[in-house]
Amino acid sequence: MSETQALRLFRKSVLKQQKYRELTAMLGDMEGKRGLDIGSDNGVISYLFRQRGGTWASADLNAQTVEAIRALVGDEVYQIDGRTLPFPDGHFDCVVVIDFLEHIPDERLFMAEAARVLKPGGFIILNVPHHKRSVLRVLRHLLGYTDARHGHLRPGYTPESLAQAAGDYFTITAQHTYSKFFSELIDTLINWGVSLVKGDQAHSEKGIVVTEQDMNKHDKMFRIYALIYPVVRLISQLDRLLFFRSGYLLIARATVNKP
Repeated sequence: MSETQALRLFRKSVLKQQKYRELTAMLGDMEGKRGLDIGSDNGVISYLFRQRGGTWASADLNAQTVEAIRALVGDEVYQIDGRTLPFPDGHFDCVVVIDFLEHIPDERLFMAEAARVLKPGGFIILNVPHHKRSVLRVLRHLLGYTDARHGHLRPGYTPESLAQAAGDYFTITAQHTYSKFFSELIDTLINWGVSLVKGDQAHSEKGIVVTEQDMNKHDKMFRIYALIYPVVRLISQLDRLLFFRSGYLLIARATVNKP
C-alpha cells in the first residue's frame, strides 16, 4: 500500500485517528530511541511512528498484514507467532502492542518475551478491547461479529485482568479507556459494509484488514465513503455527551520490571 493510499484511508477513519492520538500521547518523544510496534493493522501506524522519530521495527501474526506493513515502511518487518520475538535481549526502549494481545493463546508467555527484549527502564504500551457489557456488543453479535470471527481468543480486558496479564514482568503506571458508543457504532457499520463487499476474504486471524488490493479494487466505494465522511465525523463527536461512560478500548503504559 503506497503512502498516499494508506494515509487516505487513515484520514477517513475516526477510530484509527483516535487510536493513533492515544498511542502517541502514551509514547512520548522517541527521538534517539528504538521501538517495536506489534499488531498495527495495515501498517499506517507503523509508518506514522517512523515519521515521528526514533528507530522502529514492526511485527504481526498474519502474513497478509506483514506484507502490507512491509510494502509501506520497507524493512524491519517480521512475522511472529505470539510466543517468541526474533530480537536479542534488551534491544528496545519500548514495545507498542496494538489490538494483539487478545489474539494469542498465551498472553503471559508473550509478556515475558516483551520484557526480555526491553532495556532496563523500558516500557510497554498495550491497546486492547475493554471487556464490558453493552448494547453495541449485542448488535455486533447479531451482525455476526463474534469474538471468534475477529480472531479474538478472549473478549477483551478489564484494568484488573490486564494487570494480571502483565504479571510480575511489568508495573502498570497509567491506563484509561477511550472510544465510546458513537465512534464504535460507526466503525461497526463500516466493517459490516466492508464485509458485504469482500465477503469471507474480509476476515483473518487479525479481523478485517484493508489492503492495497482492496483500495484499488473497490476505489469507487472508498470515494463514496469519503463524501459522507464529514457526517461520520460529526456523529462521532456525540461521544462527548457520554463523558460519564467508559470506552470500548483500554490503553495502558507499564514499566518493565528488570534491573
